[in-house]
Order: sequence, then structure tokens, then C-alpha cells
Amino acid sequence: MDQKKTGRFFKELRGEKGITQEQLAEHFGVSGRTVSRWETGSNMPDLDVLIEMADFYEVDLRELLDGERKSEKMNKDLEETVLKVADYSNDEKMKIMRRMHIICWIGVVSFIIFLILEAMGLADSGVTEDIASFCLGLPFGILLVSVLYTSRHMSKVRAFKKKILHRG
Repeated sequence: MDQKKTGRFFKELRGEKGITQEQLAEHFGVSGRTVSRWETGSNMPDLDVLIEMADFYEVDLRELLDGERKSEKMNKDLEETVLKVADYSNDEKMKIMRRMHIICWIGVVSFIIFLILEAMGLADSGVTEDIASFCLGLPFGILLVSVLYTSRHMSKVRAFKKKILHRG
């Protein structure tokens, strides 16, 4: 897929509708800058937005992805399948976001416990020192995992994990 070509096609379609980037952004609930990125080909909309765009511009999803008009119309069954895939993808994203949210809150609570122990002077000796160290290390570990998990390198980590698990 040629993102630059697709972006030019997005811009062409918007021009045919006679609307601005801001109007389009408002319609899809994104920023004007996001629409600009779509049209320059530096970024692509999520699958569910692409499906909405196809309806909005009255073109096939394949046409949007290919960046040019096609003569034949998209099969309704294929469109329904793509919609199901988009829903599944969104559901998976929401599950991941909920997990990340819970994990981040655990880190926040842990750090607050550390701050309380430190403020009370209990973080310097005995069992409470171990608790304080744990409560400080936990949010740091969560931060590292969160950065890794939200980076584009996570797919490489998952592929490596699959490779190891299949060998073992």
C-alpha cells in the first residue's frame, strides 16, 4: 500500500465534497492535524475510521486503501467481514487499555505508599525499608513495561516470545 498515494486520494475526495480539513476532522472526531497527516500519507486512520470514510465519501474500502477509484463495487459480505475485524480490533484495544489503566493505578498507589513511608521516616530501616523499596521499584518497573508495551517495538518482542515458546 502506498500511503502517499492514499493520502492524495483522501485529499481529492475531501475536495470533491467541498469541505475543509477542520470540517472533516469534526465529522470523524479527530483533530485537524490528524486529517492533515492522513492526507500527506504520514499516518493512516484506524480501520473503523476508514470504514466510516468509505461510507462518507461513498467509495469502496479497497479504493481508499489503494488510493484510486475502482470500477467494481465492494462485495457486501467482504464489507461485513471488514467491519467485524474492525470491531474485534477495537475490542482488543479497549481490553489492553483497561489493563494498562489498572496497572498504572497500581503503580500510583504503590508510589504514594512509598512517599508516606518516606515522609514518616519509616523508609530507612527494617521491614518498612523493604516495603518502601518495593513500593518505589514497582512503579518504576510499571513505567518501563508501559513504555515498552506502547512502543512500536512491542511487535518484535511478541514475535520473539512466540519463537521461543514454539521451540521450547
